[in-house]
Amino acid sequence: MKPDLKTLTIQKAHEAMKKGEFTAVELTQAYLDEISKKNSDIHAYLEIFGDALDSAREADKRFKAGTATPLTGIPFGIKDNMLIKGKIASSASKMLEKYHATYDATVITKLKKEGSVFLGRTNMDEFAMGGSTENSAFGVTKNPHDLTRVPGGTSGGSAAAIASNMALGALGSDTGGSIRQPASFCGVVGLKPTYGVVSRYGLMAAASSLDHIGPLARTVSDAEIIFNIIREEDWKIHGGRGDGTSTTKETHPSKRIGKKKPVIGVPRSFLAMGGIHADVKSAFDAAEKKFRDLGYEIKDIELPSNQYALPVYYVINFAEISSNMSRYDGIKYGLHKDGKDVVGDYFETRGAGLGREVIRRILLGTYVLSSGYYDAYYNRANAVRRMITADFAAAFESVDVIITPVAPSPAFKIGEKVSDPVAMYLEDIFTVTANLTGLPALSVPSAPAGSLPIGLQLTGRHGDEQTLFEAGKDFLGE
Repeated sequence: MKPDLKTLTIQKAHEAMKKGEFTAVELTQAYLDEISKKNSDIHAYLEIFGDALDSAREADKRFKAGTATPLTGIPFGIKDNMLIKGKIASSASKMLEKYHATYDATVITKLKKEGSVFLGRTNMDEFAMGGSTENSAFGVTKNPHDLTRVPGGTSGGSAAAIASNMALGALGSDTGGSIRQPASFCGVVGLKPTYGVVSRYGLMAAASSLDHIGPLARTVSDAEIIFNIIREEDWKIHGGRGDGTSTTKETHPSKRIGKKKPVIGVPRSFLAMGGIHADVKSAFDAAEKKFRDLGYEIKDIELPSNQYALPVYYVINFAEISSNMSRYDGIKYGLHKDGKDVVGDYFETRGAGLGREVIRRILLGTYVLSSGYYDAYYNRANAVRRMITADFAAAFESVDVIITPVAPSPAFKIGEKVSDPVAMYLEDIFTVTANLTGLPALSVPSAPAGSLPIGLQLTGRHGDEQTLFEAGKDFLGE
């Protein structure tokens, strides 16, 4: 039986391979064939791995031995900022165009243990800086629903791969919405987990206190399966190293307001601020009505500090990027260009190896961290960050899930906003709060009011991804 990629889910694929309806090799080949047909137009992948079928053969051995797990033989796209030992990991930058990873990221170690198949590395905004996957040094990824539009960013390649049936599962990273916004624009499911629940070891850091790794998939159930494999602390895997911010299931206390169904909160005044596309507003209203019809209690809530979230986020983002990017100096690894002296080497290398958006963020981050401005910008931003976190904590005293749109607009045209940084940054207005607070947030496809996909964002308490999965599956009828 030939796999039907348009309706296939991880659950269905696992059962089919267990029954012998098709093999992992046949499944992988079906995705490779689809990539061969579509990737030249969509450009979701930067590289297809030559050993994907070898991995699939090893997965078939597990099925024959009866040791296969739910992710055995499942073909994945991996965002280009996650390390796979021996593979190029360029973060879509000329700076690391020829860099080969020397070890596996924790999430890669966990997927390898399950016997997953890595199809290739997916395109992204350079060093995870952007919101449209137009900032890749190796070309723009296009939205499978409309090739004139962006797929979102920075995990646009991973979202586009799922949406175009070029992968059954994918990993992305989310610093300010970089899993959820592409999921929204491409009509797939994307989860940004609680900060620390999924290890960042082996992820190229953009802004360390904001970065998360999470899954993209066709269904909430599939995202849940992936999440349950990649979650948890990693210090044992790497001999005591790993991600020092990793947490366990015991880190966050459980709490639930709704007895039968989660209680849903709507930040009505925040949504009334204006600037939301009519189709997004219509889709959100329809989603709220659907939850009511499904028997959910809906409460209006207040998040008074949310109005400051975007400037706070970008001050912190720029500052942490400025610090993290200092390692790319042309001396330790990656691109090297000769200058007149050591300082000249730095200028030549970084000038040739880094794109405009990366340079912009380094410059602004250096400014907000500089003497005389540190207190006025960076320290003040962190103080307001704590206020925003406190507002959400107060809201979760009366509700279990907070819903908003994922983005204020559907996917925009390629080239429409790339030269206007402020317009691009405004696309993150609904997503950055989950990164500032470390709360889990899930993007699910909402009923589109127009011809393009539109996502609904569900935000939950720290460590309570399960409630998001419950509400998301109920909403989508899974």
